[in-house]
Amino acid sequence: RVDHLPIPALSDVLIRRGAGSDAAGLAAFAARTFAEAFGDDTGADDLRAHLAATYRAHLQARELADPTVITLLALQDARIVAFAQVRRSATVPACVTLPEAIELQRFYADRSVHGTGLTLRLMRRALDAARELGGRYAWLGVWERNARAMAFYRKAGFSEIGITDYVVGSDRQTDRVFLVALSTVDRKRSAVRRFSVKIALDSPCDTALCWATASS
Repeated sequence: RVDHLPIPALSDVLIRRGAGSDAAGLAAFAARTFAEAFGDDTGADDLRAHLAATYRAHLQARELADPTVITLLALQDARIVAFAQVRRSATVPACVTLPEAIELQRFYADRSVHGTGLTLRLMRRALDAARELGGRYAWLGVWERNARAMAFYRKAGFSEIGITDYVVGSDRQTDRVFLVALSTVDRKRSAVRRFSVKIALDSPCDTALCWATASS
């Protein structure tokens, strides 16, 4: 359950809202961690195109100033070691049909903090931010080959509900879509939906494929 996530004591790490002055550092950190996570499985040209179109100081400055986006930075000795970004997205995958669903758009951590418990702490703060944006549910897309990330999201209370496309440069990839309820009442309601989704995903037909749509 989301409200029972363990919160380890990491007194040397500060989690705070991002500000405009963080734009350059955030852009550099996001580009580096994305490349480390996906560079080995992505063509060099596609990776360069994606990083250039997604992670630049002026783009992150725009996101940090956007009232529909909340960016959380985890800092250790004033150095970014992880960040999460939630937003009210105008476009959601077709499988996200529940009301007031907020997107967990980005969630990246430096390898140095893997296994420390920081990511669970940051996740709890990110889900609090989703509630702050008026969310009753939070959803995310994760690359279908990223088994470690999917295991983490399941540990954090998310359940798989469908698939969507994600484009890196010219490479169209498949993301698994996960969702979690942010309140006890909605968690019970979504449990029923998870059962029906599991039937569709386990079916030998192509039911799940009709749920694919573009995701930003």
